[in-house]
Amino acid sequence: MTTIQLDHVSRWFGNVVAVNDITVDVGPGVTGLLGPNGAGKSTLINMMAGFLAPSAGSVTLDGSPVWRNESVYREIGIVPEREAMYDFLTGRQFVVANAELHGLGAAEAQRALALVEMEHAQDRKIGTYSKGMRQRVKMASALVHDPSVLLLDEPFNGMDPRQRMQLMDVLRRMGDEGRTVLFSSHILEEVEQVASHIEVVVAGRHAASGDFRSIRRLMTDRPHRYLVRSSDDRALAAALIADPSTSGIEVDAAEDALVIQAADFGRFTELLPKVAREHGIRLYTVSPSDESLESVFSYLVAA
Repeated sequence: MTTIQLDHVSRWFGNVVAVNDITVDVGPGVTGLLGPNGAGKSTLINMMAGFLAPSAGSVTLDGSPVWRNESVYREIGIVPEREAMYDFLTGRQFVVANAELHGLGAAEAQRALALVEMEHAQDRKIGTYSKGMRQRVKMASALVHDPSVLLLDEPFNGMDPRQRMQLMDVLRRMGDEGRTVLFSSHILEEVEQVASHIEVVVAGRHAASGDFRSIRRLMTDRPHRYLVRSSDDRALAAALIADPSTSGIEVDAAEDALVIQAADFGRFTELLPKVAREHGIRLYTVSPSDESLESVFSYLVAA
Protein backbone atom coordinates (compact mmCIF):
# COMPACT_ATOMS: atom_id res chain seq x y z
CA MET A 1 0.00 0.00 0.00
CA THR A 2 1.98 2.98 -1.31
CA THR A 3 1.09 6.52 -0.27
CA ILE A 4 2.37 9.92 -1.39
CA GLN A 5 2.32 12.47 1.42
CA LEU A 6 2.41 16.23 0.92
CA ASP A 7 3.06 18.11 4.16
CA HIS A 8 2.50 21.89 4.09
CA VAL A 9 3.88 22.03 0.54
CA SER A 10 4.34 25.34 -1.27
CA ARG A 11 6.04 26.19 -4.52
CA TRP A 12 6.73 29.62 -5.89
CA PHE A 13 8.40 30.90 -9.05
CA GLY A 14 9.85 34.33 -8.31
CA ASN A 15 6.92 36.36 -6.98
CA VAL A 16 4.30 33.90 -8.28
CA VAL A 17 2.93 31.37 -5.78
CA ALA A 18 1.82 28.30 -7.74
CA VAL A 19 1.08 26.04 -4.75
CA ASN A 20 0.28 27.42 -1.32
CA ASP A 21 0.59 25.32 1.87
CA ILE A 22 -1.07 22.09 0.73
CA THR A 23 -1.25 19.04 2.99
CA VAL A 24 -2.77 15.88 1.52
CA ASP A 25 -2.18 12.13 1.34
CA VAL A 26 -2.75 10.24 -1.92
CA GLY A 27 -3.20 6.54 -1.27
CA PRO A 28 -4.34 3.36 -3.03
CA GLY A 29 -7.20 3.69 -5.50
CA VAL A 30 -7.91 6.25 -8.20
CA THR A 31 -7.76 9.92 -7.18
CA GLY A 32 -8.85 12.74 -9.49
CA LEU A 33 -7.04 16.08 -9.21
CA LEU A 34 -9.33 18.97 -10.16
CA GLY A 35 -8.85 22.66 -10.57
CA PRO A 36 -9.17 25.43 -13.16
CA ASN A 37 -6.29 26.29 -15.48
CA GLY A 38 -3.47 27.82 -13.48
CA ALA A 39 -4.67 26.27 -10.21
CA GLY A 40 -1.35 24.49 -9.61
CA LYS A 41 -2.26 20.94 -10.67
CA SER A 42 0.76 20.37 -12.93
CA THR A 43 3.08 21.89 -10.33
CA LEU A 44 1.71 19.49 -7.71
CA ILE A 45 2.15 16.47 -9.98
CA ASN A 46 5.70 17.56 -10.88
CA MET A 47 6.58 17.78 -7.18
CA MET A 48 5.03 14.36 -6.50
CA ALA A 49 7.09 12.97 -9.38
CA GLY A 50 10.33 14.51 -8.14
CA PHE A 51 10.66 16.86 -11.11
CA LEU A 52 10.35 19.97 -8.92
CA ALA A 53 11.56 20.65 -5.39
CA PRO A 54 9.01 22.18 -3.01
CA SER A 55 9.92 25.71 -1.94
CA ALA A 56 8.57 24.82 1.49
CA GLY A 57 7.23 21.64 3.10
CA SER A 58 7.95 18.07 2.05
CA VAL A 59 6.81 15.47 -0.49
CA THR A 60 7.45 11.85 0.51
CA LEU A 61 6.70 8.37 -0.80
CA ASP A 62 5.98 6.08 2.14
CA GLY A 63 8.13 8.37 4.28
CA SER A 64 11.06 8.71 1.85
CA PRO A 65 11.70 12.12 0.23
CA VAL A 66 10.86 12.20 -3.47
CA TRP A 67 13.17 15.05 -4.49
CA ARG A 68 16.65 13.88 -5.58
CA ASN A 69 15.85 10.28 -4.70
CA GLU A 70 16.12 8.22 -7.87
CA SER A 71 15.10 5.03 -6.04
CA VAL A 72 11.46 6.22 -5.99
CA TYR A 73 11.25 5.70 -9.76
CA ARG A 74 11.13 1.96 -9.16
CA GLU A 75 7.66 2.63 -7.74
CA ILE A 76 6.44 5.62 -9.79
CA GLY A 77 5.18 5.77 -13.37
CA ILE A 78 4.68 9.23 -14.88
CA VAL A 79 2.61 10.52 -17.82
CA PRO A 80 3.45 14.24 -18.16
CA GLU A 81 1.20 16.67 -20.00
CA ARG A 82 3.96 18.10 -22.18
CA GLU A 83 4.16 16.88 -25.75
CA ALA A 84 7.97 16.74 -26.15
CA MET A 85 9.05 13.23 -27.23
CA TYR A 86 11.70 11.54 -29.39
CA ASP A 87 9.90 11.76 -32.71
CA PHE A 88 12.67 9.91 -34.59
CA LEU A 89 12.06 6.72 -32.56
CA THR A 90 9.30 4.20 -33.20
CA GLY A 91 6.78 3.64 -30.44
CA ARG A 92 8.34 0.26 -29.66
CA GLN A 93 11.87 1.70 -29.52
CA PHE A 94 10.68 4.43 -27.15
CA VAL A 95 9.02 2.00 -24.75
CA VAL A 96 11.94 -0.49 -24.93
CA ALA A 97 14.33 2.37 -24.06
CA ASN A 98 12.25 3.17 -20.97
CA ALA A 99 12.16 -0.53 -20.08
CA GLU A 100 15.95 -0.74 -20.30
CA LEU A 101 16.31 2.19 -17.90
CA HIS A 102 14.62 -0.08 -15.34
CA GLY A 103 16.79 -3.07 -16.21
CA LEU A 104 13.98 -4.67 -18.20
CA GLY A 105 13.69 -5.74 -21.81
CA ALA A 106 11.55 -6.10 -24.91
CA ALA A 107 9.06 -8.51 -23.32
CA GLU A 108 7.99 -5.96 -20.71
CA ALA A 109 7.79 -3.25 -23.38
CA GLN A 110 5.56 -5.46 -25.52
CA ARG A 111 3.26 -6.13 -22.56
CA ALA A 112 2.90 -2.38 -21.89
CA LEU A 113 2.19 -1.62 -25.56
CA ALA A 114 -0.50 -4.30 -25.61
CA LEU A 115 -2.06 -2.89 -22.44
CA VAL A 116 -2.68 0.46 -24.16
CA GLU A 117 -3.57 -1.13 -27.53
CA MET A 118 -0.63 0.33 -29.46
CA GLU A 119 0.74 -2.85 -31.01
CA HIS A 120 -0.66 -1.97 -34.44
CA ALA A 121 1.44 1.24 -34.60
CA GLN A 122 4.48 0.19 -32.57
CA ASP A 123 6.84 0.20 -35.58
CA ARG A 124 5.82 3.63 -36.82
CA LYS A 125 7.86 6.68 -35.86
CA ILE A 126 6.38 8.76 -33.05
CA GLY A 127 6.56 11.82 -35.31
CA THR A 128 3.73 10.31 -37.39
CA TYR A 129 1.46 9.71 -34.37
CA SER A 130 -1.74 11.58 -33.60
CA LYS A 131 -1.98 13.30 -30.22
CA GLY A 132 -4.03 10.43 -28.82
CA MET A 133 -1.45 7.87 -30.00
CA ARG A 134 1.35 9.88 -28.41
CA GLN A 135 -0.59 9.89 -25.15
CA ARG A 136 -0.98 6.12 -25.27
CA VAL A 137 2.69 5.44 -25.97
CA LYS A 138 3.58 7.75 -23.06
CA MET A 139 1.22 5.65 -20.94
CA ALA A 140 2.96 2.45 -22.10
CA SER A 141 6.35 3.86 -21.10
CA ALA A 142 4.96 4.77 -17.67
CA LEU A 143 3.55 1.27 -17.14
CA VAL A 144 6.51 -0.72 -18.47
CA HIS A 145 8.00 -1.42 -15.00
CA ASP A 146 4.61 -2.25 -13.43
CA PRO A 147 4.66 0.67 -10.96
CA SER A 148 2.74 0.82 -7.69
CA VAL A 149 2.14 4.58 -8.21
CA LEU A 150 0.92 6.19 -11.44
CA LEU A 151 0.84 9.98 -11.89
CA LEU A 152 -0.94 11.31 -14.99
CA ASP A 153 -1.29 14.94 -16.06
CA GLU A 154 -4.27 15.31 -18.44
CA PRO A 155 -3.79 11.76 -19.78
CA PHE A 156 -6.90 11.63 -21.99
CA ASN A 157 -6.07 14.69 -24.14
CA GLY A 158 -6.50 13.97 -27.82
CA MET A 159 -7.99 10.50 -27.42
CA ASP A 160 -11.16 9.41 -29.15
CA PRO A 161 -14.06 8.07 -27.01
CA ARG A 162 -13.11 4.41 -27.48
CA GLN A 163 -9.48 5.06 -26.50
CA ARG A 164 -10.59 7.00 -23.44
CA MET A 165 -12.90 4.21 -22.32
CA GLN A 166 -10.15 1.62 -22.75
CA LEU A 167 -7.65 3.64 -20.70
CA MET A 168 -10.26 4.46 -18.08
CA ASP A 169 -10.69 0.70 -17.64
CA VAL A 170 -6.92 0.33 -17.21
CA LEU A 171 -6.91 2.98 -14.47
CA ARG A 172 -9.89 1.41 -12.71
CA ARG A 173 -8.19 -2.00 -12.71
CA MET A 174 -5.01 -0.52 -11.29
CA GLY A 175 -6.98 1.18 -8.54
CA ASP A 176 -8.85 -2.05 -7.78
CA GLU A 177 -5.50 -3.84 -7.50
CA GLY A 178 -4.52 -1.48 -4.69
CA ARG A 179 -2.19 0.74 -6.68
CA THR A 180 -2.04 4.50 -6.12
CA VAL A 181 -3.30 6.32 -9.22
CA LEU A 182 -3.63 10.11 -9.44
CA PHE A 183 -4.72 11.92 -12.59
CA SER A 184 -5.75 15.42 -13.52
CA SER A 185 -8.35 16.12 -16.19
CA HIS A 186 -10.26 19.13 -17.50
CA ILE A 187 -13.09 16.82 -18.60
CA LEU A 188 -15.04 16.50 -15.38
CA GLU A 189 -17.24 13.63 -16.54
CA GLU A 190 -14.13 11.46 -16.91
CA VAL A 191 -13.08 12.11 -13.34
CA GLU A 192 -16.60 11.40 -12.11
CA GLN A 193 -16.59 8.05 -13.95
CA VAL A 194 -13.11 6.87 -12.91
CA ALA A 195 -12.05 8.42 -9.61
CA SER A 196 -13.16 7.05 -6.25
CA HIS A 197 -11.75 10.17 -4.56
CA ILE A 198 -11.11 13.76 -5.61
CA GLU A 199 -8.78 16.52 -4.51
CA VAL A 200 -9.72 20.05 -5.56
CA VAL A 201 -7.14 22.82 -5.91
CA VAL A 202 -8.16 26.44 -6.53
CA ALA A 203 -5.62 29.27 -6.92
CA GLY A 204 -2.86 27.08 -5.52
CA ARG A 205 -4.77 26.17 -2.37
CA HIS A 206 -6.39 22.91 -1.32
CA ALA A 207 -10.13 23.58 -1.62
CA ALA A 208 -11.75 20.21 -0.89
CA SER A 209 -11.15 16.49 -0.51
CA GLY A 210 -13.44 13.44 -0.75
CA ASP A 211 -16.01 12.15 -3.22
CA PHE A 212 -18.00 14.84 -4.99
CA ARG A 213 -21.31 14.02 -3.27
CA SER A 214 -19.84 14.17 0.23
CA ILE A 215 -18.14 17.46 -0.62
CA ARG A 216 -21.44 18.86 -1.89
CA ARG A 217 -23.23 17.89 1.30
CA LEU A 218 -20.56 19.48 3.47
CA MET A 219 -21.33 22.83 1.86
CA THR A 220 -24.25 23.54 4.18
CA ASP A 221 -24.16 27.26 3.50
CA ARG A 222 -25.21 26.64 -0.10
CA PRO A 223 -28.66 25.45 -1.21
CA HIS A 224 -29.27 21.98 -2.63
CA ARG A 225 -31.53 21.59 -5.64
CA TYR A 226 -33.89 18.67 -6.22
CA LEU A 227 -36.05 17.65 -9.16
CA VAL A 228 -39.35 16.29 -7.77
CA ARG A 229 -42.31 14.74 -9.61
CA SER A 230 -45.45 13.92 -7.66
CA SER A 231 -49.16 13.20 -7.99
CA ASP A 232 -49.98 16.79 -6.94
CA ASP A 233 -47.13 19.23 -7.52
CA ARG A 234 -49.18 22.27 -6.56
CA ALA A 235 -50.19 20.94 -3.14
CA LEU A 236 -46.68 19.65 -2.47
CA ALA A 237 -45.13 23.02 -3.32
CA ALA A 238 -47.58 24.88 -1.07
CA ALA A 239 -46.77 22.62 1.88
CA LEU A 240 -43.01 22.68 1.42
CA ILE A 241 -42.59 26.43 0.87
CA ALA A 242 -44.14 27.07 4.28
CA ASP A 243 -41.16 25.39 5.97
CA PRO A 244 -37.89 27.32 6.46
CA SER A 245 -35.85 24.37 5.11
CA THR A 246 -37.19 25.21 1.61
CA SER A 247 -35.84 28.46 0.20
CA GLY A 248 -37.43 28.35 -3.25
CA ILE A 249 -39.56 26.30 -5.64
CA GLU A 250 -39.83 26.60 -9.42
CA VAL A 251 -41.91 24.73 -11.99
CA ASP A 252 -39.87 23.09 -14.73
CA ALA A 253 -42.37 22.81 -17.58
CA ALA A 254 -40.00 20.88 -19.82
CA GLU A 255 -39.47 18.21 -17.15
CA ASP A 256 -43.05 18.44 -15.82
CA ALA A 257 -41.59 18.65 -12.33
CA LEU A 258 -40.77 20.92 -9.43
CA VAL A 259 -37.25 22.23 -8.90
CA ILE A 260 -36.92 22.69 -5.14
CA GLN A 261 -34.11 24.63 -3.48
CA ALA A 262 -33.40 23.31 0.01
CA ALA A 263 -31.58 25.61 2.42
CA ASP A 264 -31.29 22.93 5.14
CA PHE A 265 -30.33 19.60 3.56
CA GLY A 266 -30.90 17.45 6.66
CA ARG A 267 -34.27 18.92 7.59
CA PHE A 268 -35.55 18.86 4.00
CA THR A 269 -34.78 15.15 3.50
CA GLU A 270 -36.91 14.40 6.57
CA LEU A 271 -39.65 16.90 5.68
CA LEU A 272 -40.36 15.80 2.09
CA PRO A 273 -41.64 12.26 2.77
CA LYS A 274 -43.49 13.45 5.87
CA VAL A 275 -45.36 16.18 3.97
CA ALA A 276 -46.17 13.81 1.12
CA ARG A 277 -47.60 11.23 3.52
CA GLU A 278 -49.67 13.78 5.47
CA HIS A 279 -51.22 15.20 2.27
CA GLY A 280 -51.70 11.88 0.50
CA ILE A 281 -49.27 12.84 -2.28
CA ARG A 282 -47.35 10.16 -4.16
CA LEU A 283 -43.71 10.92 -4.97
CA TYR A 284 -42.68 9.61 -8.38
CA THR A 285 -39.19 11.14 -8.69
CA VAL A 286 -36.85 12.73 -6.17
CA SER A 287 -33.39 13.37 -7.58
CA PRO A 288 -30.64 15.91 -6.89
CA SER A 289 -30.25 18.25 -9.85
CA ASP A 290 -26.91 19.78 -8.86
CA GLU A 291 -24.76 16.86 -7.70
CA SER A 292 -22.73 16.39 -10.84
CA LEU A 293 -19.01 16.89 -10.39
CA GLU A 294 -19.23 19.94 -12.64
CA SER A 295 -21.72 21.56 -10.28
CA VAL A 296 -19.58 20.83 -7.22
CA PHE A 297 -16.50 22.16 -8.97
CA SER A 298 -18.28 25.38 -10.00
CA TYR A 299 -19.39 26.00 -6.42
CA LEU A 300 -15.88 25.44 -5.07
CA VAL A 301 -14.23 27.71 -7.62
CA ALA A 302 -16.76 30.46 -6.92
CA ALA A 303 -16.41 30.20 -3.14
